[in-house]
Amino acid sequence: MLIKSLVRKKEFLTTVKETVTLEEALKVLEDSGFRCVPILDETGTIFRGNIYKMHIYRHKSQGGDMTLPVTHLLKNATKTIPVSAPFFKVFFNIKDLPYIAVLDESANFYGILTHTALLNMLSDAWNISVVHTC
Repeated sequence: MLIKSLVRKKEFLTTVKETVTLEEALKVLEDSGFRCVPILDETGTIFRGNIYKMHIYRHKSQGGDMTLPVTHLLKNATKTIPVSAPFFKVFFNIKDLPYIAVLDESANFYGILTHTALLNMLSDAWNISVVHTC
């Protein structure tokens, strides 16, 4: 499956660098409205994982240190697919995620494939209209 056409490229994404604090990451998440965003290395080429708003709020509510680096609450570090991944690999790896990180041929961060983009592609292929309820 050629997923490149479905991928939202990194240039068009909201991301955070691995050195930002939890407080800074929470501001990015609140300002963007996203529930999670990719964490990249300082060069913006290596995917480290995701940071979820919910995990930061939980950490904060339990009196956690908000000056810790975002990597303290990093999730999904191994949830990636190569840009050339076959459909079955994409389908089974994305099932529990809002999106999956896509890596290029050099294992650098290329972008994300969202659950919605995959479902829209399937509905188009099967000529079915997808109705969003939330």
